[in-house]
Amino acid sequence: MNVNMPLQTYQENITTLKSQLETIAAKRRRAAWMRFFIVVATILLVRFTWQFSSWIIILSAIVGIAVFLIAVSFDTDLKNKLLNLERLLKINEEEVALLNGNYHSRFDGKNYEPEQHVYAHDLDIFGKASIYQYLNRATSEQGRQLLADRLLSHQSKEEILLTQQAVKEVAQDTTWRHQFQSFGTAEPLSLRTEKRIENWMQLPPLYDHKAWKLLAYGFPVITITVTILHLADIISAPLFYTLVFAFMIFAFSISKKLHETYNLLSRIVTEVNTLHKQLEHIENNSFSSPLIQSIKRNIQVKGSSKASAEILGLKNILGRFDVRLNVFAFYILNTFLLWDLHQILALNKWKKNNQQTTSHWFNAIAQMEVISGLATLHFNQPAWSFPSISTSHFTLNGHNIGHPLIAEGKRVDNSFGLEGLGKVSIITGSNMGGKSTFLRSIGVNAVLALMGAPVCAASFTISPIKLMSSMRIADNLADNTSTFYAELKKLRLIIEAVNNKEQVFILLDEILRGTNSLDRHTGSKALIKQLIHQQAVAVIATHDVELAQLENSFPEAIHNYHFDVQVAHDELFFDYKLKKGICQSLNASILMKKIGIEV
Repeated sequence: MNVNMPLQTYQENITTLKSQLETIAAKRRRAAWMRFFIVVATILLVRFTWQFSSWIIILSAIVGIAVFLIAVSFDTDLKNKLLNLERLLKINEEEVALLNGNYHSRFDGKNYEPEQHVYAHDLDIFGKASIYQYLNRATSEQGRQLLADRLLSHQSKEEILLTQQAVKEVAQDTTWRHQFQSFGTAEPLSLRTEKRIENWMQLPPLYDHKAWKLLAYGFPVITITVTILHLADIISAPLFYTLVFAFMIFAFSISKKLHETYNLLSRIVTEVNTLHKQLEHIENNSFSSPLIQSIKRNIQVKGSSKASAEILGLKNILGRFDVRLNVFAFYILNTFLLWDLHQILALNKWKKNNQQTTSHWFNAIAQMEVISGLATLHFNQPAWSFPSISTSHFTLNGHNIGHPLIAEGKRVDNSFGLEGLGKVSIITGSNMGGKSTFLRSIGVNAVLALMGAPVCAASFTISPIKLMSSMRIADNLADNTSTFYAELKKLRLIIEAVNNKEQVFILLDEILRGTNSLDRHTGSKALIKQLIHQQAVAVIATHDVELAQLENSFPEAIHNYHFDVQVAHDELFFDYKLKKGICQSLNASILMKKIGIEV
């Protein structure tokens, strides 16, 4: 794919959507005038038929109202199309902004970052200018949580390959992805709504005896018969109103027991509509990747009914249940039709048919949102590659590895490989030379690779591993923890994993920086030897060039790399290219001179 194709596609979409919006807006203006003329025509029709029989007058009014309602329905459809087009336009405009590096106002997932994690803080997984902020296209809380979970852990080789296949397929259909996202944006699904439905599903059914079903249909016959007899002057007014009062007392004695159910299900119709739309969109797609096919199987309802049809049924029931919000309609419908009883019976039937499947529906949305987000990444970055997953531990081999959050025009890519157990790569270099960025480039791409996403590299091979890092350490005044002790706590976790023979890959940047230079060198040297002895694999960035001398004692285990700096007329020039060997050029003295320290 042409690297400029994503931007061109979005720009073409924006032009098309703006044109469609203008067309729909013009139709809505005409529809507004149409409703006005219908109202005027209906009034005139009633006026001209006033001298005729009352049936003709009523018929004229009914016809006018019917036509008006059809016009309102037509306008409602136009409004929904307009809102959908506006959401699609916003999605495309956001993608253009993101391609231009303007994504820092997007949801950043900072609330998902654990207080303690083996790499999340070091690699800027969450927060402003983070991987999460760059990747996320999920609108539901379920999808956003699942994306966070995937970024905080790794999948098996089989799961990674299945995700890659699904991502490649979904990436080809931009229209499907954007419409799926638009449906979710209309009224995003929340964990609260999922929990409320789950709690309702666990409640025992109310009025589940057959006698209540007979009453639900027999009661309206009685009330309507009484009303007709009253209109025919067979039942007197006092008796009629006494009976109506009795009907109302009986009806509301039934409704009183439904408060718990209603409190759980009230005002969730809009989110249920989102669930319906997104599930229907998944069902109607023709994707054939095994992962998506598995997702579609999991949402199927027993029998021939589709999940989206079942959700639509629930939406309609809840819409009728929400008649309670209209006090006048609520009193009339319950008094004469036992409206609440009808709805609870319908809910009982729905619950029985869908008892085992509702949790799968929310999970399916979350999974497809994550896949769709990674597919968008693949579409936006056609030069990135899908990694190969090695079955042997340990393998890491990348060609032209770059940091995903650095723009292509500013990014300097590097190739790097590390294979086998008991291997430590030591990277020395001057200040600002690129050591930390390189470590984060490896780490972030490892995280992407192990969740099934494309990586910022021409090629990339990695083993399924547990990534651990110690790069960005801060003190904690609340816990009375110094920087040095905070680092020791993190190193202890790494050492415990190494001693337990876990398949870990370790990234360390300036270890033991919180102590004096002698202790730091001694401790760092001892740690490297222990990592080699325990057959661990690590990449360590350091200013301590003396550590690089360990290669003489462990030539098979330690390999030295460096980033250097060129100096000309007291100016520093960085190429940010990884080179083999030990760094020979340092720049601290030049930097100190620039700020006025006489060195």
